[in-house]
Amino acid sequence: MSHILETTVAGRTLKVEYGKVGELSDCAILVSYGETVVLINANASKQPREGIDFFPLSVEYEERLYAVGKIPGGFIKREGRPSEKAILNARAIDRPLRPLFPDGYRNDVQIVCTVLSVEQDNQPDILAMNGASLALCLSSIPFTTPVATVAVGLIDGKFILNPTVQQGQESNLNLTVCATKDRVIMIEAGCDEIDEETMYNAIMYAFDECQNIIAFQEEAMAKFGKEKVTPELYKIDETIEKEVIDFSHDIIKEAMYITEKDLRNAAVDKAKETIMNHFSEKYPENLKDIGEIIYNLQKSTVRNMILRDKRRPDGRDFHQVRPISCEVALLPRTHGTGLFTRGLTQVMTVATIGPLGDVQILDGLGEEEFKKYMHHYNFPSYSVGEVKPMRGPGRREIGHGALAEKALEPLIPSETEFPYTIRLVSEVLSSNGSTSQASVCASTLALLDAGVPIKRPAAGIAMGLVTSEDLTEEEVLTDIQGIEDFFGDMDFKVAGTEKGITAIQVDTKIAGLSKECIKTSLADARKARMHILEKMNACIAEPRKELSPYAPRVYTMTIDPDKIRDVIGAGGKTINKIIAETGVKIDIKEDGTIYVMSNDSVGADRALKIIDDLTREVKAGEIYLGKVTRTTNFGAFVEILPGKEGLVHISKLDFTRVNKVEDVVSVGDEILVKVTEIDEQGRINLSRKDAIKKPEEEQKEEQDSKSE
Repeated sequence: MSHILETTVAGRTLKVEYGKVGELSDCAILVSYGETVVLINANASKQPREGIDFFPLSVEYEERLYAVGKIPGGFIKREGRPSEKAILNARAIDRPLRPLFPDGYRNDVQIVCTVLSVEQDNQPDILAMNGASLALCLSSIPFTTPVATVAVGLIDGKFILNPTVQQGQESNLNLTVCATKDRVIMIEAGCDEIDEETMYNAIMYAFDECQNIIAFQEEAMAKFGKEKVTPELYKIDETIEKEVIDFSHDIIKEAMYITEKDLRNAAVDKAKETIMNHFSEKYPENLKDIGEIIYNLQKSTVRNMILRDKRRPDGRDFHQVRPISCEVALLPRTHGTGLFTRGLTQVMTVATIGPLGDVQILDGLGEEEFKKYMHHYNFPSYSVGEVKPMRGPGRREIGHGALAEKALEPLIPSETEFPYTIRLVSEVLSSNGSTSQASVCASTLALLDAGVPIKRPAAGIAMGLVTSEDLTEEEVLTDIQGIEDFFGDMDFKVAGTEKGITAIQVDTKIAGLSKECIKTSLADARKARMHILEKMNACIAEPRKELSPYAPRVYTMTIDPDKIRDVIGAGGKTINKIIAETGVKIDIKEDGTIYVMSNDSVGADRALKIIDDLTREVKAGEIYLGKVTRTTNFGAFVEILPGKEGLVHISKLDFTRVNKVEDVVSVGDEILVKVTEIDEQGRINLSRKDAIKKPEEEQKEEQDSKSE
């Protein structure tokens, strides 16, 4: 039996249909917002997965191009691997839901969000995030805390809930907030240098607006929700746990209190070996449990160190940033490089500048068709001293690259200011906390080194959090390192300039963040950002005046848009010939702007001249150097500009009577001609004798020259 429930969000109808489709799923719902429709399916395995020590949740965001009336491009006319946008959306759905499942729940859970229809004013990602929460709440899966998600824009100082496409273009804030009834649990933001107070107010506005959607989900649960299964939660034998803790507590604490990372890691490894050897004979079947107890003991030791002893693992103050060093121009043949080191985290970014034709083509559900600025992030296993197979970028790498791209995007110059495609690649050389924000810093250095005229330098920092079990106590940490990330409760990444914030991404491992935590994190992040920017400015404060000698140069000209077809030619024949003859790259915009890119100024000048000749209007009275293309008994046809030919009548070839055209000119001769007339049909009449001097004039000039 189908059930329908509706509410209003930002003046538009949010509708849920339950029981209409997918009856074999634990829960399948159709959620719609305007004309955007997403199918959500939630299922869980009947039994826990054996031999794992984590919660196996998977979220899939499936884009179907029929949702926007498109047929996929390429040879294979079906959707392939998920797009970058789909991967980012799946990550955004996963992050707020994962902390709300019961501890020890190890059944496989899969959430599949299939986008069926898209109205551009109502984006499917926000709808899918709300739908995923509701599907879990309605299912028998042990998930009982509704999560609501809204988008917020900012136009003329006013917050806009779930902005339309037009509003999004006018807004200088693109904020997504997920919240429970009590706390904010996830934040994503891209913005144009927003100040901290405005950002905090926007987050609180979003939190308040989430409450209506949460109430809607609670109503749906009360009416249609299935009875929740009693989960089989994994729990370690209490006798073994107590025995291991009693034996291991002091050993682990002594190791964890070592300040220097390498020495601490070595001591922890030795402690683990000692503990395992001690219990291996007595509990040979429980070694994984003992390993988990040791991990939990490490976690509680670090957390108590911070909460009780007010001490960080490396001895820093809670607000202190690790030592920073910056360097540029490392690689001789690249267009720009930046090396940023913060503690044991080190990232090198390489900037490459290319023609506008190198933009990334997007085949997705959005209106955006291409990108001229790209940021890619690589995290090889050697960055953490491990050995693993080298494969393509995973979801984490794609997510970190997108975050750094978002942080710098508001600062990238417009196409008019800088007519190039820009690609940044961040190589993580060493990782010990917040490599994504280190890549923002390294990328800024690389852009400045490459001579890209960005608005201002940007930097990023990650804030951490440790809370008591009842959430009544909390400590916010600046510049978290790996150990504080692993054992802490929050990763609050903030990037921006001296003027304001450009990007935020917040993940939590607890049931959400307090308002005070959010406010403190934003304020402390700004202080840290100013400190980092000072270090970066000491290395390179502004873009280089000249591009790298190995970077291509762009030459710009503008033609009448109606002349574009003359430059391109039938089937691209003309433009391809120009490229082949001059070795340049050419990009043509619909408004008639032409970009010619080349490292060879001679080739570029030649290409520009050819294009100018192709598009130049022939004017009566002007003299041209043309080439004879053919002769007839009544005159010679002369090409004066590419594709533009005129007739020199036999009577206009010379000052004396000409009996035969070939007595004066032959095919292939270059001659000066004057345009005498362009008739109503566009035919060009030329004269050779009007373009050259009479014999008596030449003789007089010669005599005058001799007499001087």
